[in-house]
Amino acid sequence: MYPTLQFIHSYWAYLVLIVLLIAAVNAIVGYTTNKEYGATNFRLALFSLITSHIQLLIGLVLYFVAPYFQAFSEVGMGGVMKDSTLRLYNVEHPLIMIIAVVLITIGYSKHKKKLTSKPKFKILAIFYTIALILMLSRIPWNVWFNF
Repeated sequence: MYPTLQFIHSYWAYLVLIVLLIAAVNAIVGYTTNKEYGATNFRLALFSLITSHIQLLIGLVLYFVAPYFQAFSEVGMGGVMKDSTLRLYNVEHPLIMIIAVVLITIGYSKHKKKLTSKPKFKILAIFYTIALILMLSRIPWNVWFNF
């Protein structure tokens, strides 16, 4: 079960990053060029929200079946925090990814309440870009490219 979930989680992440990058760039471009907010923009924001939430659910299941999770009972929290690999997989990656998905959710929710295009794009640009930067900061790149 673990290898299958890890495979799905790793490859779904490509989709999440691509869609989030497109949505963030679209929001920045829309904000700076005073573009009119339309159905395509809404769909991009919504698709980013949906793919990131699916990734989060897959990641949460993976977190509890992963061999790294056993480290908490074997070496304790102090041991996990001393080992950079264990800390990345057990603390940093999950925590930062949850924060990123929360930011995407907040940005999506706040943008729906705005009535005009410029504030909609501004909210999406801020929240989606911060979420993208956070995600990129905590991806285990050395493992991801070797997968």
